[in-house]
Amino acid sequence: MTCCHIDHIAITAPTLEAGAELVRLALGVEPQAGGAHAHMGTHNLLLRLGDSVYLEVIAPDPTAPPPSRPRWFALDTLAANAAPALATWIARTTDIEASVAACSEPLGNIEAMSRGALNWLITIPDDGALRLHGVAPALIEWQAAAHPAARLQDHGLSLIKLDLFHPEPERIARLLLSLGLDSQVAVHPSTGERGPRLVAHINTPQGPRQL
Repeated sequence: MTCCHIDHIAITAPTLEAGAELVRLALGVEPQAGGAHAHMGTHNLLLRLGDSVYLEVIAPDPTAPPPSRPRWFALDTLAANAAPALATWIARTTDIEASVAACSEPLGNIEAMSRGALNWLITIPDDGALRLHGVAPALIEWQAAAHPAARLQDHGLSLIKLDLFHPEPERIARLLLSLGLDSQVAVHPSTGERGPRLVAHINTPQGPRQL
């Protein structure tokens, strides 16, 4: 079994402007431009959270032709006035085929993707949906010597931990164990009306913040 680590957390939004506003309000910084994903008709903004961890704001790209398939991260289901939200996370592996085989939950097909000079393999469900309401991660294997977070502007932010809330916490715990995920991820039962969700704890120069 390969050992996986938090690679990035993803905020989905109907527009990049809306997602950037959430980041500014929550963390007090401006995410920087990323690029476009031609295969998915999406584009993103990025924010460094460490040497090998980052935050991504991702939205449909209004300048791109619609893809011939559902967009990833359930972006096709977002209404034009939907509130941006921390929707899911992505776990890094050095052997995505082995990690998919070991995983206790189906995370989608392994597909090759690119953005500019970056290339990677990632799991994507055929319908573009978020697995287990976004509490289950996508898996990614970078095809690069250096992690892309290392090239982002450093605002002094770092990810402390990621809390996962789900009505079946034992199921999520099995998933994390099957992927050998590190101790930055904690599982909690979700109760009441709030349902499955993610909470990221982030250190900022102004003190700890939550997203």
